[in-house]
Amino acid sequence: MSRIQRVFEQLRHHGRRALIPFVTSGDPDLSTTLDLMHAMAHAGADLIELGVPFSDPMADGPTIQRSSERALAQGVGLRDVLAVVAEFRRKDDQTPVVLMGYLNPVERMGYEAFARAASQAGVDGVLTVDCPPEEAGALTEALYAQAIDPIFLLSPTTPESRFPEVARLARGFIYYVSLKGVTGAATLDVADARDRIHAMRGRVGLPIGVGFGIRDAQSAQAVARFADAVVVGSRIVQAIEEAPAGEAVDRVAALIREIRAAIDSCVGPLA
Repeated sequence: MSRIQRVFEQLRHHGRRALIPFVTSGDPDLSTTLDLMHAMAHAGADLIELGVPFSDPMADGPTIQRSSERALAQGVGLRDVLAVVAEFRRKDDQTPVVLMGYLNPVERMGYEAFARAASQAGVDGVLTVDCPPEEAGALTEALYAQAIDPIFLLSPTTPESRFPEVARLARGFIYYVSLKGVTGAATLDVADARDRIHAMRGRVGLPIGVGFGIRDAQSAQAVARFADAVVVGSRIVQAIEEAPAGEAVDRVAALIREIRAAIDSCVGPLA
């Protein structure tokens, strides 16, 4: 059983939802990224999404784009991200870590070499935004071989006919993109997201996390009523960007605690 599966099963047993925060590796620097990961885990994060900096993102809004630019300006690449995960694992061998990014850096390293390196570092899941299931066979096989969960996206425009193909390849959980746009681009339509999640239940057979439109405790609480997980990205990256020097870790930890409390108010069966 993977760490991701174990966490979701434990949460389900207690009627709780997963909190999955996102930060970009190397923003503002690699040392702070490591501190942020530990602080988020201590503050109540169940899984951590670690962004791999990339120069030509398609799904990331301006806030996360700027975080990648700051990391890339320091020369942070995929191998540095893996090194941060390995360092994190020296003190935390329980919190699952999912790498989120784009296919090009993985292709440059080679699928099998990347999967081996990710496994050795302690990575639990990989989400490549621009790799659709129809083109993901070779990568997913390499990840399966190293017991790493490939994570896939579904969106408001995904036809239900594609659900089975995504479910066939995916492991760990499904990431539902709640907006027709980039991260942080619009206000979450809670009713529409709930209806889409209900349509997926029983079709994908995995926990479903919702992201791309959750910016505060109130929206996190609303989503936690019907989703297995709440993913928070742009709001956390914004907090890092706006924090005075040396205060980013404390500000993010406080934000995680606030969102954790809101999510935990929804203990019980999913709506």
